[in-house]
Amino acid sequence: MIVGLSHACFVVADLERSLEFYRDRLGMPVAFEFRSPEGRLTGVYLHVGARTFVELFQGKPEPTAQNASYKHICLEVDEIEATVAELTGRGVKVTDKKLGGDNSWQAWLTDPDGNRIELHGFTPKSKQVDALKRLGG
Repeated sequence: MIVGLSHACFVVADLERSLEFYRDRLGMPVAFEFRSPEGRLTGVYLHVGARTFVELFQGKPEPTAQNASYKHICLEVDEIEATVAELTGRGVKVTDKKLGGDNSWQAWLTDPDGNRIELHGFTPKSKQVDALKRLGG
């Protein structure tokens, strides 16, 4: 039975640059690394929270078509205003927060390879909060 989302994986053009972004700017600690037989760093697992990770591998990112099914990853945050302020202070370009159609706060940023990331803050009226209550989550 499926119990959760384990990780999102990205191929990145510059692993060190992406590590600086995800680890140093977004604050995701490195959980473990992947290395070649020669010892060269080829990938990392970064801990998002609970049992969820972001996986990065050095490679050549392939741009997606305009109408591709992949659109973004979404990271839940505890306090949207504080998170936006902290990330902005770390040099991350983040949009202003806005209330989405699901009654949750959202703000947006992109990683160094252009992958879109949504920051998501639940409110008492968030549709997800109601769904979690109904579903026992």
